[in-house]
Amino acid sequence: MTTVSEPTQPLWIETPLLYSSHISSIIGCSAYLKLENLQPSHSFKYRGVTHFIQECKSKHGPDVHCIIASGGNAGLAAACAARRIGVKCTVYIPVTASQRVLDYLKKEEAEVVAHGKIYAEALSKAKEAADLDAKAVMVPAYDDPVLWEGHASMVDEIAAQLSGTKPDAIFCSVGGGGLLAGIIVGCKRVGWDDVPIVGLETHGTSCFYQSMLRNSGRPVPSYLRSREYMLSEEHSDLLLANVAPTLPLSKVSCLAASTPSAGALKLALERQGPVRPLSIPDEMSMDACCKFADDHKLLVELACSTTLAPAYSSSLFSNIFRTSRPKNVVFLVCGGFNVSLDDMQLYKQTLKEPATGEVDKEAWWGPAKEGSWSVFHEDGRWGIPAEMP
Repeated sequence: MTTVSEPTQPLWIETPLLYSSHISSIIGCSAYLKLENLQPSHSFKYRGVTHFIQECKSKHGPDVHCIIASGGNAGLAAACAARRIGVKCTVYIPVTASQRVLDYLKKEEAEVVAHGKIYAEALSKAKEAADLDAKAVMVPAYDDPVLWEGHASMVDEIAAQLSGTKPDAIFCSVGGGGLLAGIIVGCKRVGWDDVPIVGLETHGTSCFYQSMLRNSGRPVPSYLRSREYMLSEEHSDLLLANVAPTLPLSKVSCLAASTPSAGALKLALERQGPVRPLSIPDEMSMDACCKFADDHKLLVELACSTTLAPAYSSSLFSNIFRTSRPKNVVFLVCGGFNVSLDDMQLYKQTLKEPATGEVDKEAWWGPAKEGSWSVFHEDGRWGIPAEMP
């Protein structure tokens, strides 16, 4: 194994905060992009995972064995960080992982175990292995305060880069909720606890959206009543949505957590400022992904472009801010390794294909009406004009 000397500074980089004239002209306010895709492992996860592994080595010594289960990016972050810090790392990953992810993990000298079709199955196998290894420590993919502390560093940077100007909203994607929790922790630290956070998922991965509705006392739409829920072991008063049956149906399965972090959900429900959950169609993420690449010459995963959907839909942006028009907003470009030029061509082709068949008006995945996106917000269902290429 390649080893390096113990770093004296965090291994993550301070990423740029880019003013986007393209997006600003679409949504009618100043839009800033926090480019976490430039981290060494190509996603924001490198911050929290690096912080966690540094803590592990400090506490358990250089012989610690870091084990992580991941749908992709958390495992890549762990492999990259562990090699630079100089500790052993094993990544448990679903068998559906792409070959390019597997190749990257091996390049970073991690041991790789493919197991299960979804993250939850890989996680179960990883925990079994950790229980049998006295030197092993489970590295969380999204559900741990130490991880959130690392992610929160990006809010410190944003505050400095905006020279103290408070944004009117921060946009992020939500998988398991680790990024969201980090933003909440970071906002509290810099005095932005009142800044609205907009968390976006896709319909097939919307475990956080569904959990927020179920636990916040809002009426639960009929399309959610047949969904599966489980009591949180950590917080017994919370019900967590389980979207495992719908994950294989989503092209944005890189947002692959089947249930959200109970801790992140609790932070969101108790936060002083609003956390506004949204669920959008896969195709809306594809549309944003293609437009972002054309405008900014950057490739990001669909999990990241889900964040950018409101940036490329003035109708959706206006619906989010119906009572007041923001002046400055920040989009967290969380990045993601699993994207290629071939993927972009596939997305463009998919967007050109017409929808077929009758749509059930009660189906949560269907369009609100012909020629529109079906978007779900905390107050119900919106039909957003399909502003396709």
